[in-house]
Amino acid sequence: MADSFYHVISLLPLPIQSEIKEITQNGRSSVIEVRLRAGQTSSYRVCLRGTQKERIAKGSIICDKKIIDECINKFINYSYYAYEDEMKNGYITLRGGHRVGLCGHVVTENGRVRLLRNISSVNIRHAKEYPGIAAKLAPRIVASDGRIENTLLVSPPRCGKTTLLRDMIRYFSNQGYIVGVCDERSEIAGMADGLPAFDIGSNTDVMDGCPKAEGMLMLLRSMGPDVIATDEIGKEEDIAAIENALTAGTSLLATIHGGNRKDLEKSRVSHLIEHGVFQNIIFLDRHPALGSIKQMLHRDERSGKWIDY
Repeated sequence: MADSFYHVISLLPLPIQSEIKEITQNGRSSVIEVRLRAGQTSSYRVCLRGTQKERIAKGSIICDKKIIDECINKFINYSYYAYEDEMKNGYITLRGGHRVGLCGHVVTENGRVRLLRNISSVNIRHAKEYPGIAAKLAPRIVASDGRIENTLLVSPPRCGKTTLLRDMIRYFSNQGYIVGVCDERSEIAGMADGLPAFDIGSNTDVMDGCPKAEGMLMLLRSMGPDVIATDEIGKEEDIAAIENALTAGTSLLATIHGGNRKDLEKSRVSHLIEHGVFQNIIFLDRHPALGSIKQMLHRDERSGKWIDY
């Protein structure tokens, strides 16, 4: 897994590579985020090796258009057409599940984003796995009959919801459940040439790069999963697909951006929560460690009320 991010670093302009080597003190720490902004100095988020302690390291390289264009061209192998759909959503996913966030000039057509050009900001995020972080949580969401309860992981960005979801997938898969993963952004499994970059268990099937609404239905038709796992739900079509999946008797593990219950009440997912689709809602934090549970709510079957669990 680490090698795949080293490959990403190797695609960066040589001055950026040299600066990364310097700030990580030749391996004493690792870069988990690289930010390049046009007209600004380079910036890095660094983690001390073997810990989850992070710090911001300010670089000294002024990022001009040439540096940013060189990054983008290397990441997409000089093929804008092949990555057009991803880029118009503001990101590129690289081999190994590493996400490159993009900002630039948005071109619209009939009120919808058609393409992104003149890239002005690049945010390269190191996708990591932490095997075992779901070990205490996973058994708590299994019902007495052995069925996995529908569970929603909620957190702001960078609090570990995808990382925790990935380890829940691995845990349940290795326990013998058939897990279907709808990986729209290729971040959960990090598929490349049909193989996952992460350990997602021995009984896991991945529908990679497919919109969630279609992917969940395809998994139901083709693989007969006990549970479907997917990341960052929220679109109207996601909600309809989830309802279809549940009528087929399949459990659901999903994530959504948010910080508290009020955020959920404002989202499209509120409809599912009101109708008792989820048995568990888990709010995450990154303190004291990535994927820490801030609050876990369980829906009491008899009263329909949410209780701290």
